[in-house]
Amino acid sequence: MRQVKLFKSLESDVAGLEQEVNAWIRQSGARVVSVTGNIAPQTITSGSTASGLGQSSFPPSDLVLVVLYEAPGE
Repeated sequence: MRQVKLFKSLESDVAGLEQEVNAWIRQSGARVVSVTGNIAPQTITSGSTASGLGQSSFPPSDLVLVVLYEAPGE
């Protein structure tokens, strides 16, 4: 039976998100069917500092990954 696992992070921590997802795949033994993601851009606020992928004046955007997988043995 297929199942869903959600991961969320900020665009300023893409490497951490990659590590989290890869560690979960290794640890769980899941057979990944597909991965879908989305980035939600943030609006500029007063006092924002550079912190995103492009080091712009926008705050880092929210990232979400949806992993569709089958558990081991299924």
